[in-house]
Amino acid sequence: MLRMWRVGLLSGLVLAAAPAHAFIAYVSNEKSNTVSVIDTESWTVTKTIKVGQRPRGIEFTRDGKFVMVAVGDDDTIQVIDAKTQGVVDSLPSGPDPELFTQDAAGKTLYVANENDNTVTVIDLEKRARLGDIQVGVEPEGMTISPDGKTLINTSETTNMAHFIDTSSRQIVANVLVDARPRFAEFKHNSSELWVSSEIGGTVSVIDPRKHEVIGKVTFEIPGLRREAIQPVGIGMTKDDKTAFIALGPANRVAVVDTATRKVTKYLLVGQRVWHMAFTPDEKYLLTTNGVSNDVSVIDVAAQKVIKTIQVGELPWGITIAP
Repeated sequence: MLRMWRVGLLSGLVLAAAPAHAFIAYVSNEKSNTVSVIDTESWTVTKTIKVGQRPRGIEFTRDGKFVMVAVGDDDTIQVIDAKTQGVVDSLPSGPDPELFTQDAAGKTLYVANENDNTVTVIDLEKRARLGDIQVGVEPEGMTISPDGKTLINTSETTNMAHFIDTSSRQIVANVLVDARPRFAEFKHNSSELWVSSEIGGTVSVIDPRKHEVIGKVTFEIPGLRREAIQPVGIGMTKDDKTAFIALGPANRVAVVDTATRKVTKYLLVGQRVWHMAFTPDEKYLLTTNGVSNDVSVIDVAAQKVIKTIQVGELPWGITIAP
């Protein structure tokens, strides 16, 4: 099985992936130690995969053949074969991996390890740990710039976004944001980096060239206390015009005009909405709702919730086949 994973990954770097499995979603269930597989045509769970302890960050490999999931209490990244939908391998992370990202070629994986304040660098072809980058306290958010030159890590306790040069693997800038940054997302045109601050209740907009906060997105929902509005996941449309922000225990997703940085609409979803993923055609946005143990399906064009799908306990992360 190990050899199959290696061969599949290597061939996927050279050959274009077939369009099969284009609308299959994988959801990590943090408490039940499972991954739910969702068919986005029937909107049903077609399989539940048993994985390690406390699965959170989850992402397809670039070729769409494998799904990687961070199992924090097992201190590893497990690998699921998307064809057989079974665990076939594991990758060497640091202690308590949470979120990760990979370069455009799918050759290098960067993993935030919450318990030792490092980002682990992994060679995906060789399954080898290349080294660690020391960052702030409780690293979580991970993203990479569209040109692949800059890696971003957010540290929850240090309250910073760390800018890391991918060639030297050195921090080149630290940008202070509001309390407990959880997630980071670049605009597709690289002009801005958006960082959500869960306790601060804001999203900081950062100029990635000047390494400065140039604006903030704030939220106000009638009838809700300010401390109940806790931004976490961010989804940016391909044209960079609209951002969707998951607001945690506020049980809503904010729709934001990226030009004005103003909220245009709030969508009521399940309880404690955490992370989200677009379908490849961007017709739908799926959100994980931890307390209600379900996934909400948002029609992107209509900006309306159209479906709820029950999954495992404490759904956390979600990924959809490229």
